Amino acid sequence: MSLLSVIFLAFSMSTDAFAAALGKGATMRHPTLREALRVGAIFGITEGITPVIGWLLGRAAAAYITTFDHWIAFGLLVGIGGKMIWESFQKKEDVNPVRHSFSLLLLTAFGTSIDALAVGVTLALINANIVINAIAIGLAAFGMTTIGILAGKALGERFGRYAEVGGGLVLVAIGTGILLQHVIV
Repeated sequence: MSLLSVIFLAFSMSTDAFAAALGKGATMRHPTLREALRVGAIFGITEGITPVIGWLLGRAAAAYITTFDHWIAFGLLVGIGGKMIWESFQKKEDVNPVRHSFSLLLLTAFGTSIDALAVGVTLALINANIVINAIAIGLAAFGMTTIGILAGKALGERFGRYAEVGGGLVLVAIGTGILLQHVIV
């Protein structure tokens, strides 16, 4: 994967965490930098670990699916991207409490990182460097979540939806690129 693909992938995987952080920040009276960094760390670590788990699962299955792995990668990325786009248009209920407990943040972080787990499988199938990708995803999630908490009060749901759509479109483009690379070559 090129550096540009890694960067786009990292930020795409972080858009749902950013959208969640905007919502959480919107529920807080005055989000502090300390709380934003705390939430960013929880989301960043979770988003960085889940693709490694997916990669390990993908490596275990790779020997059995090498002839059609690019179709699986395409299907996973387009499916995840499509799901992100679809969910961005769904009405979301306000379930964010004012107080953000560690367990609730961890659960939310895991929920927003399921797509990163599936992308980890894809990364294994295309023999991508998981260390670089996991670090990039974790750092992007940390930064975007921290910013999302701080900006949440001002931006709230207004822009979170657009971030999710953009992330979904980037995943669809990456999946299509992987497929085209294997079909054309």
